[in-house]
Amino acid sequence: MEKRQQMINTLQLTIDKRKNELHSLSQDIWSRPELAGDETYAHDRLVRFFSQEEQTWTVQSHYKLPTAFRASWGPVGGREGDPVLNVGFLCEYDALPGIGHACGHNLIAEVGAAAAVGLKAALENQTELPAPVKITVLGTPAEEDIGGKVDLIKAGAFADVDLVFMAHPAQQDASFLPCVALDEVSVKYHGKASHASSYPWDGVNALDAAVLAYNNVSVLRQQLKPEWRLHGIIRHGGVKPNIIPAYTELEFYLRTPLVKDLCDLKAKAEACFRAAAMATGCQVEITYPHHAYYNILPNATLASLYESNGKALGIQFQEQPANFSGSTDFGNVSFVAPGIHPFFYICTDAFNHTEEYAEAAGAEKAQLYTLRTAKALAMTAVDVVCCPDLLRQVREDFSLAKLKQET
Repeated sequence: MEKRQQMINTLQLTIDKRKNELHSLSQDIWSRPELAGDETYAHDRLVRFFSQEEQTWTVQSHYKLPTAFRASWGPVGGREGDPVLNVGFLCEYDALPGIGHACGHNLIAEVGAAAAVGLKAALENQTELPAPVKITVLGTPAEEDIGGKVDLIKAGAFADVDLVFMAHPAQQDASFLPCVALDEVSVKYHGKASHASSYPWDGVNALDAAVLAYNNVSVLRQQLKPEWRLHGIIRHGGVKPNIIPAYTELEFYLRTPLVKDLCDLKAKAEACFRAAAMATGCQVEITYPHHAYYNILPNATLASLYESNGKALGIQFQEQPANFSGSTDFGNVSFVAPGIHPFFYICTDAFNHTEEYAEAAGAEKAQLYTLRTAKALAMTAVDVVCCPDLLRQVREDFSLAKLKQET
């Protein structure tokens, strides 16, 4: 216990000493919001942060994706030849169209960097750890749109990572919220243009197909399970009122608590889209342009450790809300490695994806909560790397959660 407390004290002191530098990192990203896949400034800023970090991190810029990066340190401790325990921290940094960092991804980047730096300080003088420990920081772009973590999984970026930590700003502190599975569908109708007044009988109205599809989906919602979500927009509805539209396009999001239920919802939605095409004589094109996001697998051991550490720092965890329908590509990561994705309060009651939340994400008063969260994540990592029994339990929780998803 004494060694653990020394490590905890070291990581907290290190994060406190670096608070101005960490705040500057977050502010720089916040003041230069970049959309998914275009985060060149944020990428360069984080690469520079770790490259200048006492020259002890091995940094790979443009890691497998143009705006992803990898910074690694270690291994240290343990016995030579023992398997290395690789602890991962994730940084997000993409913004939203029009409203900047209204989801607080600049703070996610800061939490990941701060927690990694804190854990490194706690470990660097330790020689009697149960296993050699390595720290890996992954910059994971394009969460808001493309699903950069899924691309990184497919590229093997998580193949050697044993534990994964990140935290997301929200309206309250929570060790776990049940983020749901998500898929996006694009529906395009192709008809035939004609003069809407002189020769309407010669046209095939793609707008009629779009309207029917939208109404079909609205009717379908009455028969969906309460936790399922299906919502969308008409992206393109025609050119001029006196031209029968030859082309229309809709975009819908489909969400279910478990990824395995997405197939059922997709089949129901596709029936609505195809029925509209049949009724109007249009051709329909149904595609899924981006990766599906999985629901987050819970890890009871990591959640319990995080809550204990958070409470020691003054974090007050409220009762989990009955309904939460957000989605994240961290869900996909939680299926390949044990992980935790807590949420943290940043001193605002505004909701994510609003202008008010964007302002709060750049406010100095958010720093106390952001760095406190980073400390709690790093402390949780210390607990696991120092105790083989806890690590074993974390891995058992992971295996059990995956098994439950399949049954």
